[in-house]
Amino acid sequence: MAAPDRKADEDAEPDDEARLFREAVRGVRPLGERRPAPAAPRARPKARFTRADRAAVLQESLDPAPGDPAVAGGEELAFHRPQIQPAVLRRLRRGEFRVQREIDLHGLTVAEAKHALREFLIIALEQQVRCVRIVHGKGLRSGTRGPVLKSAVSSVLRRTGAVLAYVSARPVDGGTGALYVLLG
Repeated sequence: MAAPDRKADEDAEPDDEARLFREAVRGVRPLGERRPAPAAPRARPKARFTRADRAAVLQESLDPAPGDPAVAGGEELAFHRPQIQPAVLRRLRRGEFRVQREIDLHGLTVAEAKHALREFLIIALEQQVRCVRIVHGKGLRSGTRGPVLKSAVSSVLRRTGAVLAYVSARPVDGGTGALYVLLG
């Protein structure tokens, strides 16, 4: 007989729970439909500076360095810091300094060439190298843009404080497609 009593208890429990719930919420009224308005879909954020940086790099790679007309004409380059004596510049132009290291930038993009040149200069300075040769090419396949790498190399070298002077190499060492660079 225990089984029928259990069944009566099990049947009574859900009804008791429902009755208790109704008694607990007897005076409660629904608030009504107050759902927040769905937010308007947001536009994806735009990386303005990244886009501007890419555009600047592209423009820099296409245009020769401003104020450097010799680069555009494919002529010889020469640069020196004020403390460098004219006699030292003449010796550099004649190729009288022993070239201790050399880098060839042919076939690289402007960005790759700049990176490789910076790395090359850092290592040369760490090893206390005095004179290096940088082969950038004459830009014969650059079309109307002129010698793109020549311009980029000149720009990097002018901004590098450790570069005391540079001149276009002698014809036997590359002529206007290479530079002798004096480091300090």
